[in-house]
Amino acid sequence: MPVGLFITCVNDLMYPRTGRAVVSILERLGVEVDFPLAQTCCGQMHTNSGYAGHRLTAHFGDVFGSYEAVVAPSGSCVAHLRSHYAHVYELSEFLVDVLGVDDVGGVFPHRVTYHPTCHGLRMLGLGDKPLRLLRNVKGIELVPLRGATECCGFGGTFALKNSEVSTAMLADKCAAVLATEAEYVAAADNSCLTHIGGGLSRIGGPRAIHYAEILAGA
Repeated sequence: MPVGLFITCVNDLMYPRTGRAVVSILERLGVEVDFPLAQTCCGQMHTNSGYAGHRLTAHFGDVFGSYEAVVAPSGSCVAHLRSHYAHVYELSEFLVDVLGVDDVGGVFPHRVTYHPTCHGLRMLGLGDKPLRLLRNVKGIELVPLRGATECCGFGGTFALKNSEVSTAMLADKCAAVLATEAEYVAAADNSCLTHIGGGLSRIGGPRAIHYAEILAGA
């Protein structure tokens, strides 16, 4: 039975390399991957903004309902879907909890720090699963991030509706990242990485990268 890949809107439109990295990792481990072309937005953005996203969430069930497992490289989207579909997994959950793997054979000879995004940390309870996977990447130098569990200030539409607070939170996060002297800052959500990466790009900071790309040996 193949695994369904839910790529999410942000990755589909802006970060296709993340999706390709997930496929590379899973196929390396012998997992057959399907990418249903009928997939759309899961409805998270609408629901978080106070609008009814039920039709989109129901459509997700129509598209992915036949799969025993669905994998997505986004803690926030999976957190939204988990209350409706228990068989949807964030990548690290699927690798560590379902496949029982914490070494996917990745190679990435760079200095990296990791930001645990809020949805993955607080709603999914990912714990150290992404870090366990990263620690086993060959050549990586993984350095701790000061105040790692503090929000980066993105929060979807929060960054738009509360821009001054969001910008202040981002400044704190960027300062912490710079202090690590890392070449890359990794996370499980490209939405948060867009926010962090934008801030870092304006001050000459390290590159933001999805941790799946590191695991794939990007």
